[in-house]
Amino acid sequence: MSNKTYPAAQRADFVGSFLRPQALKEARANFAAGKISADDLKQVEDAAITDLVAKQKALGFKVVTDGEFRRQAWHLDFMWGFNGVGHAPTKTGLPFHGEQAMIDDTFLTGKLSPGAHHPFIDHFKFVKALAGEDADAKLTIPAPAQFLAQMVMPFAQENTRKYYTDNEELIQDLASAYRQFIQAVYEAGCRRLQFDDCTWGMLVDPAAVYMWGTDEGGLKAVQEMNLRINNMALEGKPADMFINTHVCRGNYHSTYANSGAYDKVAEVLFEKENVNAYYLEFDDDRSGGFAPLQHVTGDKMVVLGLITTKSPKLEFKSLVKERIEKAARYIPLDRLCVSPQCGFASCEIGNKLTEGEQWAKLKLVQEVAKEVWG
Repeated sequence: MSNKTYPAAQRADFVGSFLRPQALKEARANFAAGKISADDLKQVEDAAITDLVAKQKALGFKVVTDGEFRRQAWHLDFMWGFNGVGHAPTKTGLPFHGEQAMIDDTFLTGKLSPGAHHPFIDHFKFVKALAGEDADAKLTIPAPAQFLAQMVMPFAQENTRKYYTDNEELIQDLASAYRQFIQAVYEAGCRRLQFDDCTWGMLVDPAAVYMWGTDEGGLKAVQEMNLRINNMALEGKPADMFINTHVCRGNYHSTYANSGAYDKVAEVLFEKENVNAYYLEFDDDRSGGFAPLQHVTGDKMVVLGLITTKSPKLEFKSLVKERIEKAARYIPLDRLCVSPQCGFASCEIGNKLTEGEQWAKLKLVQEVAKEVWG
């Protein structure tokens, strides 16, 4: 896929989510308790996002986001915007290393279809207006494969089979819903869309066969299913729309869900997924080495997530630059960028660092990019 729309100046990048300011946290808690109205909450959200975008631009970023400030979680709120999807407070949470991720259980309540108007369209319009002429607004949403996994993994199968006798009909409905959403957000002015996708991280984890309830051969079939649903959703996308995949291994309150190098999925994910770029985690040993980057085909870009959002400790600039040099042994330097490995607050709780430490990380990203690419 062509990368003619990719801005050369955007060598410094970030994934999408930011720590929620205290005023926003309080407003969301007050709204949940029935103390303020939805309009009151929106006013606080609008003010926080306006301030956030101004800070992103002041630091020199050419692509901006709303920090996911209107969401409970990076992925679930998007799913709730479709017909046939329900949710309820979790009783057990999701298993992360060291802590349970207490996010809502999300499940099918009927056949999946687009709603009359997905709320993320209006969310995008707001941040696009703030981006102005000197920056592009990016929208982050869960990948189709992530949405599918929410409904077809072993823990969800019994409920999903009430509405879909097999996965194929669900895949068709889901891909159609995504295509309609992509067209709608494009018409709203979006030219940068990000698929956040934990399914590939789950597939390389040592416990993958247990998570997916299959064997090694079955995992290969899951890879092909994930590739297929993502590419089906991209069919017919506008030529001037830049769409990337961010591969994640879980990010909740500075904990993680999965470990494993990209080697097992590189030939499928990097060679065959029809996206413009990959945002990849390389912030610690759990991510493995850079050799799988040799499978990134065509002129697709790779954004190296070398700065961790899970710790306040600031990386040594010289070591970050050294790692970029190592990655460039497998993919040309002009197809590389640098960023944090994930968002700073994939869920409202956020990671264990301060807003000041968050901005110090992003300042480091900018400094590294300028010294490496000029």
